[in-house]
Amino acid sequence: MTAKINLDEKFGQFSEHWQPKIIAAANGQEVKLVKVQGEFPWHHHESEDEFFMVWKGRFRVEFRDHVVELGPGECVLVPRGTEHRTCADQEAEILLIEPTGVVNTGNVTNAEFTAPTGVTI
Repeated sequence: MTAKINLDEKFGQFSEHWQPKIIAAANGQEVKLVKVQGEFPWHHHESEDEFFMVWKGRFRVEFRDHVVELGPGECVLVPRGTEHRTCADQEAEILLIEPTGVVNTGNVTNAEFTAPTGVTI
């Protein structure tokens, strides 16, 4: 794709939480946008790293031994196999980069939080 992507416009196209939307793909990785609020279930991804960057709001990634608090423009990499959960007390907008086809709940099946893969906006 050679057209510019406006993140504010893309975030304006959906309102649901914890349902990532693909905005671009490159070299086997998907760039996704997701709105979050509340607590996501504890999980891990056996073979995939995840990269989270805050666009708007405040967001935290909780690990069993520490918490990483993030604000706009800040990011964190969660290494494969690392148990974690993501949380936001108020709605936050997050940019996510991970391999194509990753299920957002990793090793956990959760009807409330498991999002379909491949949803593009």
